[in-house]
Parts: sequence; structure tokens; C-alpha cells
Amino acid sequence: RAEIQVTLDALIRERARLERELARCAFLHPYPSRANFVLCRVEGRDAGELKVALAERGVLVRYYAKPGLENCIRVSAGRPQDTDTLLRALALV
Repeated sequence: RAEIQVTLDALIRERARLERELARCAFLHPYPSRANFVLCRVEGRDAGELKVALAERGVLVRYYAKPGLENCIRVSAGRPQDTDTLLRALALV
């Protein structure tokens, strides 16, 4: 259990960082999360187009076009370097 706790603590820290950094993006509204991902409402642009633009830069996110989740993307929390890659890609799209 102690070994797993180290990984869990790192994931929680990275998720918190992800929430903070995504909130700084003018077109994203992240919702508080206790999961291993952050759900963001995309504002002022199309979430499907954002997903494609990020994929073109090697960043995969989930896109939702379902009732209640319209124009949302889901970003998984992971390694710090993955968050860095996402943030660089978001600055270019």
C-alpha cells in the first residue's frame, strides 16, 4: 500500500497543477476533480476542433458531444512532462 500511495500522491499533485494551468487558458473552464482527469468546458471555440488541433501536435484528449457534456474535453492527469507537452500545445492552438 505504501508503494501505491507514492504514485497516488504524485498523481494528485499533477492533477492539481493541471487544474491550475488549464484555468489560465482563456478558452477553457476546468471543473474541480477528484478523479484522474480534469473535465473542461471549451468556451468561445469548438471542442471538436480543439481536439483535432491538439492531436495534430501529439496530444490526445477526450471530446464529448453528449447531452450535458457538449463542447467539453477531458484531460487525463499523468506525468509532469505530459502536462508540459499539453500546455505547450495549448499555447499554439
